[in-house]
Amino acid sequence: MGKETVAVYWDFENIHASLYDSVNGSGGYGRTQNRNKHQDLLVNVQALYDFATTYGNVAINKAYCNWQWFSKYRHSLLKCAVELIQIFPPGASAKNGADIKLSLDAIEDVLRFPHISSIIVIGGDSDFIPLAQKIKAAGKDLIGIGCKSSTNQHWANSCSDFKYYDALVVDSQAEEDVGNEDVGSDIIQVKDPVELLSKAIKQISKRTGDEWVVKAAIRPIVKRLDPTFDESNYECKTFSELLKKYPKSFKIKPGEHDHLVSLVA
Repeated sequence: MGKETVAVYWDFENIHASLYDSVNGSGGYGRTQNRNKHQDLLVNVQALYDFATTYGNVAINKAYCNWQWFSKYRHSLLKCAVELIQIFPPGASAKNGADIKLSLDAIEDVLRFPHISSIIVIGGDSDFIPLAQKIKAAGKDLIGIGCKSSTNQHWANSCSDFKYYDALVVDSQAEEDVGNEDVGSDIIQVKDPVELLSKAIKQISKRTGDEWVVKAAIRPIVKRLDPTFDESNYECKTFSELLKKYPKSFKIKPGEHDHLVSLVA
């Protein structure tokens, strides 16, 4: 798992619009007066990024949008090191063309960087079906993420694996501060170990569908979630020692090749 490399592409306005419509009614975002204004925080950027890290080290992380209306996402996008690709719509009522630019970039990146093992596309548009076919033909896994209420089923079926946004964020903590104004600190802080380890275990469990997670798979995910992570920050010499330090939070049992870990209910 540690050597796997991931490229993530966000059709950002698509996923934001889907969440907007789920709250305000179908088609609500598409109205000009709703679309052409500063948008509130709806997308849990951190939860999606955390999930992406379970597939490998995130080497490419690009989001496509007309960013003039999405400044409230500044902190969460910076925190997850997202590269912002500006897309100007060709007209007041026209689509922003993000899906075309995204698809071209994804194909180009796959050809330029053969070490990329998985492509993650966040968005529910059926226009991504040809991209899925090309990515899989190149021998790469394509993982799609979209909202249940608006994802095109043909697009979902064309992916190697597909996850619904609704399921990925259901257990997410308030760390993303969705619905609040852009706040945050630039000072590195030692994160709570139980929260960090729990998040890693939850993300792996969501991917595998099993509450018990192989211990060796956890630390690489923790390092991707927090590159500053080190057991010594918590007065422990090994990762096993850190897990055993919190018996009220983590259960450990022998597995076939390695110990298995799960969260205490």
